[in-house]
Amino acid sequence: MLEFRLLGPLDVRDGAASVPVGGQKQRAVLALLLLDAQRVVSTDRLITALWGETPPRTATTSLQNFVSQLRKQVGAEVLETKAPGYVARVESDQLDLARFRALVDSAAGRQEERRSDILREALALWRGPPLADFQYEAWAQPEIARLEEERLSALEHRIGADLEAGRGPELIAELEAIVAEHPLRERLREALMLALYRAGRQAEALAEFQEARTVLVDELGITPSPRLQALHGAILRQEAGLVQAEGTSEPDHFEQVVGPLLSGRVVPVLGTDVAELAAELGRRFDYPNGDSALTRVAQYVAVMRGTGPLYDELHELFDADRPATSVHRFLASLPPLLRERGSPHQLIVTTSYDTALERAFVEAGEQFDVVCYLASGRNRGRFCHIAPDGHCNVIELPNTYASELSLDDRTVILKLHGQVERTDEREWESFVVTEDDYIGYLAQAELASAIPVSLAARLRRSHFLFLGYTMADWNLRVILHRLWGEEPPTYRSWAVQPHSESLEREFWRRRDVDVLDLELEKYVEALARFVSAEAGVLT
Repeated sequence: MLEFRLLGPLDVRDGAASVPVGGQKQRAVLALLLLDAQRVVSTDRLITALWGETPPRTATTSLQNFVSQLRKQVGAEVLETKAPGYVARVESDQLDLARFRALVDSAAGRQEERRSDILREALALWRGPPLADFQYEAWAQPEIARLEEERLSALEHRIGADLEAGRGPELIAELEAIVAEHPLRERLREALMLALYRAGRQAEALAEFQEARTVLVDELGITPSPRLQALHGAILRQEAGLVQAEGTSEPDHFEQVVGPLLSGRVVPVLGTDVAELAAELGRRFDYPNGDSALTRVAQYVAVMRGTGPLYDELHELFDADRPATSVHRFLASLPPLLRERGSPHQLIVTTSYDTALERAFVEAGEQFDVVCYLASGRNRGRFCHIAPDGHCNVIELPNTYASELSLDDRTVILKLHGQVERTDEREWESFVVTEDDYIGYLAQAELASAIPVSLAARLRRSHFLFLGYTMADWNLRVILHRLWGEEPPTYRSWAVQPHSESLEREFWRRRDVDVLDLELEKYVEALARFVSAEAGVLT
């Protein structure tokens, strides 16, 4: 079985032997297909990459010849013709990039030493700069930058794991070299400062902060991030916690969350995997472009095939009995504890289209109301209220819609992007999914003016706990705009986001939201333990 390598110069291996792969353009075709292994790469995209915006008339024929020659070298089964282009049928264990990403994913949530070992194994797959033999090709520039960012992110997390494991002095030489190569990456600078301090070199740690300030001001015109400034201050004060671990103290975080949670003053905000949905829609409708953003894929389907077929496919995708996740089950376990304390029930905000959350509440024997956005039809732009008995009302006057919906009675699930309706009528089914949907959504007034007054009041007077959102979900900005408008939350709020980068931390910081770098399942597991302990104390 052949092995394909992209993390360095392009290389195809048959055991210990290297397989020759022709000229530069032929090699570029293979690299482009391997970068999107198992996904179709359109002929137009390949031609543009090889010849730019003004390809010769023979470009299509030349591309076909390149693919034909490649099939002789790597096997006809590897390169499949599939409209509107070609796809590389390469298993994940045949491609170094896929193995690297799988190892990085598997490291998440492990104990510090094991996490460091796995990340070292992942980083050992790199043989030099990615796509090194294409460094001057225009098509390769964004790919090289993206892959290099993945490598640096894995390196940062490996160093972070080493620091969490109590290491420090032994990392200094490595960190000094890396920081010299990447002086603008504050996370690496932060690790070096901490390692120097743990080695008893406080003055040098403080000097690193001054160097960071100078570089950031000179290069970008900005000052160090609040996180780096906070570490600088902690070193000046010689805080005891610096000699043990960096970052947020998880026990402190859970203690902060549990009290408001059991008082009914935390609004969980649940995300959804839009990337997976976009990929599935793209496959079902033969979406021709490389861009996999959900809004663009859905907009393409709506324009080319109509909203009817789009909604039918979405209905089919979400009509199945999707299993509840650990997050859903945890939230469904809270109502008895809230009732026992005389606390109001939860207001749960979600952008999911399926009914897995509702399923968890049904399995727990808990009643709930659903307030759902209507993205289409004569009531477009309004919300509807679906009572536990299935009866539905359009909320035409949110300011007077109070007695019908009370958090004193039961949980309310607020579905901001619509939902599937699992009935034959599908009268209230709608999905915020296309570009046009989002444009119309953004044009609406803030959420508080469209939902019942009691729910709007809860949103203004609650902590928020974001679960399952990343910066990749650009619709998160839409959610925040709908929740708060231009203002940050009034109450302290949190986002659980594993492997968060500096840009993501800054995104949340500007909205006064604390970030906890922990896998979602492990976070919920830990939160459940703290809730159980608190419940045992109070009962």
